Amino acid sequence: MAWMDEVRERARARIEQARQGVGAPPFAEDPRVTPVVMVDAAPRDEDNLVPRPIRVAAAWAWRIVLFFALGWVLIRGLSHLDVVLIPVLIAILLAALFQPVSAWLGRHGMSRSLAAALVEIGALIIVLGGLSLIVNTFVSQIDTLSSQVGDGVREVQDWLVSGPLHLSQQQIDDAVSSVQRTVTENRGALTSGAVTTATTVGEVGAGFFLTLFTLFFFLRDGDAIWRFLCRLLPAPARVPTARAGHYSWHTLVAYVHATVLVAFVDAIGIGIGLFVLKVPLALPLAALVFLGAFIPVVGATLSGAVAVLVALVAVGPVRALILLGVVIAVQQLEGHVLQPLIMGRAVNLHPLAIVLSIASGIILAGIVGGLIAVPTLAVLNTAVRYLAHHPSGEPTPDREPPGTTEPGDDTTPDAPPPGPDSPPPAESSVDKPA
Repeated sequence: MAWMDEVRERARARIEQARQGVGAPPFAEDPRVTPVVMVDAAPRDEDNLVPRPIRVAAAWAWRIVLFFALGWVLIRGLSHLDVVLIPVLIAILLAALFQPVSAWLGRHGMSRSLAAALVEIGALIIVLGGLSLIVNTFVSQIDTLSSQVGDGVREVQDWLVSGPLHLSQQQIDDAVSSVQRTVTENRGALTSGAVTTATTVGEVGAGFFLTLFTLFFFLRDGDAIWRFLCRLLPAPARVPTARAGHYSWHTLVAYVHATVLVAFVDAIGIGIGLFVLKVPLALPLAALVFLGAFIPVVGATLSGAVAVLVALVAVGPVRALILLGVVIAVQQLEGHVLQPLIMGRAVNLHPLAIVLSIASGIILAGIVGGLIAVPTLAVLNTAVRYLAHHPSGEPTPDREPPGTTEPGDDTTPDAPPPGPDSPPPAESSVDKPA
C-alpha cells in the first residue's frame, strides 16, 4: 500500500540520519504522518485449541474462586474475634442512637468527655431500671403463671381427648412419658450445657464492659477515629472514603432512630392488648416484643407468637385468639403505616434482601448477627452507591445519603441546593490532625 511504503521510507531515512549523526529523529507531532501500530496477531497454539468463550470463563472462574477463598479466610478469622467484634458492632449501633444527644450537649458548652459520660450513665440507668422492673414483675407473677399453665395444660389435654382429634388418654400419657425419658437420657448433655452456659455468661459479662468502654470513646472521639482511619489510606482514596463514611453514618443514625421508635410503638400496642386481656407477665412479654422488633420483618412476629402461646396456656384459647388478632393488627400497622411514615426511605432495601441478610447474619453470628445484618447492609448500600456515582468524592447534589432514595434520585441534577443543616464536606476534616 502506498501510504505504508511512504511511512516505511520516512522511518528508514530518519534512522539513517541518526546513524550519521545528522540529528536525532524528531519526536514532534507531524500532522502529515498517521501513527501506525504494528501488532503481531499470530494466534498461539492454545488459542487454536480452546475457544475464546471458554478462555474468558476460565479467567473469570479463578478470580471468583480467589474472591470467595479470601472471603472464607476473612470470615474464619473474624469468627475467632467474635468476643471483641460483636461488642464493637453493638457499640457502633448504640453510638448511632446516642450520638445526637452527646453532640447536642457538646454544642451547649459541655466537654466531649463529660457529655459522653452523662449520656452513657443515663442510658445505663434507664436500661437497668427497666430490667429491674421486668425481673420484679416476673418474680411476683411466676406462681400465678405456674398454676395457670397447669390448668391450661389440662384443658389442652381434655381438648385433645374430646375434640376433633379424638386422641386416647393412653396416647397422651405415652407422649408425656417419652418426653420424660428423653430428658433423663440426656441429663449428661444438659449438665455439660450448663457448664457451657456458665462460660457464655462470663463472655457476656466481658462483652458488656467492652461495649461500655468502646461506646464511651465512640461518643467522645468518633470523628477523630474516622479521620485517623481515613489518613491510613492512599491520598486519592481519602476524600471519597471519608465522604462515603459520612453519608453511611447518617444512614445508620436514621435507621437506628426509626427502628427504636417502631419497636416502641409495637411494644405499646401489643402490651396494651396483654394488659386488657389480663395475660400474666404482660410487662416482660411487651419488653420481649420491643427487643424482637429490632430484627426487621421476623423479630416482632416471633415475639408476638411467644405472647400468644403464653396467653393460650394461661388464659385460654379465646383470649389467645383475641391477642393473635391484636398482634396481626399491630403488624399490619407497622408494615403499612409506621415503616413508610417513620422510617421513610432511610433504608431503601428490597424485602428479599432484608430477609436473606437476616438469615445469613443468624447463621454466621446467631441472634446478634440477625440484629446487625440489616444496618450493615444499609450502610454498605449507601457507601457503594455513593462511590459508584461519585468516585472522586464530590458531594451529592442534595447533600443526602445515596441509597436512601429511589434509584436515580441521588444523581438528579435538579436537586435543591444544600441548606444550612447540610452535612459538612468530608474533605474539610480528613487531613486535619486528630
